[in-house]
Amino acid sequence: MDIGYFTRRMAQDFNTSNPSKIAIKEEAGKEWTYEQLNKISNRYANKLLELGVQKGDRVGVLLYNCLEYFGLYFAVAKIGAIAVRLNFRLSSTEFEYVLNDSGTKVLCFHSKISDQLENIRGNIGVEKYICLPNNEDSVPVWAHSWDLLTEGSSDEISTDSIRITDPVMLMYTSGTTGRPKGAIWTHETTFWFSSMQALKWGFRGNEIGMTTGPLYHVGAMEDIALPILLMGGTVIITKSKGFEIRRILSVIEKENVTDCFLFPFMIYEMLNLATLNSYKLEHLKTIYTGGDPLMPWALEKLKEMFPDVGVVQVYGLTEGTPIAACLDPEDAYEKGNTVGKPLPLTEIKILDHGNNPLPAGEVGEIVIKSPAVSAGYWRKPDATKATFAGGWCKTGDLGVFDQDGYLSIAGRKKDMIRSGGENVYAAEIEDVLYRLDGVKEVSIIGIPDPKYIEAVCAVIVKKEGCILTEEEVIAYCKENLASYKKPRKVIFAEELPRTPSGKVQKFILRKQYS
Repeated sequence: MDIGYFTRRMAQDFNTSNPSKIAIKEEAGKEWTYEQLNKISNRYANKLLELGVQKGDRVGVLLYNCLEYFGLYFAVAKIGAIAVRLNFRLSSTEFEYVLNDSGTKVLCFHSKISDQLENIRGNIGVEKYICLPNNEDSVPVWAHSWDLLTEGSSDEISTDSIRITDPVMLMYTSGTTGRPKGAIWTHETTFWFSSMQALKWGFRGNEIGMTTGPLYHVGAMEDIALPILLMGGTVIITKSKGFEIRRILSVIEKENVTDCFLFPFMIYEMLNLATLNSYKLEHLKTIYTGGDPLMPWALEKLKEMFPDVGVVQVYGLTEGTPIAACLDPEDAYEKGNTVGKPLPLTEIKILDHGNNPLPAGEVGEIVIKSPAVSAGYWRKPDATKATFAGGWCKTGDLGVFDQDGYLSIAGRKKDMIRSGGENVYAAEIEDVLYRLDGVKEVSIIGIPDPKYIEAVCAVIVKKEGCILTEEEVIAYCKENLASYKKPRKVIFAEELPRTPSGKVQKFILRKQYS
């Protein structure tokens, strides 16, 4: 079985009962029914076969958010090839690394990105380039032009040679700790992860879900979107660039969105919007959020302003089940300092340095087992061996279970600062500092110290117009934390470096300020 089933099944189901049922829709209004999604993905698949793409070949997908993204992704799956979903924000040098590391054979890209590829074509092994026009830019002479919405064969593809355990996608990790690695997703991984979400949240096909992230990221496609498509709902796609919370709220209002994924920074902007009450959001039932913990003040304000909207905080990682744990709406305020309990069919343990399970209340490394754990890293056996063992994924994250079985995140293993013989957890200090008036964003890192080996350093982005000093920050921490946890250095920055999914890239801060 292949994940082209997503399109075949629904196209067949709705062919007579509801042929106008919308599968995916862009915020600007362009939309495809389930029948159109299936036929267009078939056209793309047949064209790839004509170009010589075979089972197991890697096909790069370098597109902005669009309907064609789904069509091309399902097309790659239907012929047994492997999609390499590329971050369009990368530099030419970063593109070169990922394309060579993956061994991409055919690269499909939007015309607006052609200049970034022109510089590296001689350094990569891509054999054929497919350009999908997305603006007035001309198609480069070295690329084929594709616009197959009305042309080409839409015949169904034989999928008899595809096994559910075959790879279907390489998702390169977001790089919070350094150079990305290609996490291998199989057809099975994708089926299970979609089914686990549908089971947990009771999707029935009447949902209108909205994705706000870039589609190359699991947080925008595999989280929420694919399970809604699996059950026959509708997915709204927002554009890739120029995030503006007013625009997002307008789309939620216009499309009667029931479920949406908003990263924490988006929620903060929404709650600070003076005109928030002017938007009619009565159809909205659930907000999903993850990437970073949601600050307590935000949960309190969401409850006050949207008492009928459930807030689901999720935790996971690309290779270790993107949503491995979630905090149910009914627990959001009593247990808001946690990420909840494991998703159905998911096990989570906390291990010490010797890989021994730890009891509730003790901090250790989070390890995850589920049918949605990655098959490993692409062509990196040593990294695979270090991360995956016995079906478990070692996350590199620190966590702790409370007595009720709720999981809290204490930061990454590299975020544990060993200062003066004491373990200091970055997340604890960050939680305290977010309560300090004037702090817009904060990231805690360890920096070298001649006396303490490592010292706590707070990198802070101040709210506009606020006056805040290093002395005030340190004094506030001293009042609310043990003295050894207080920052010994405070740096005020214009912004924090983040991945496209909103995670702070602390390795950049360490390099910058060490």
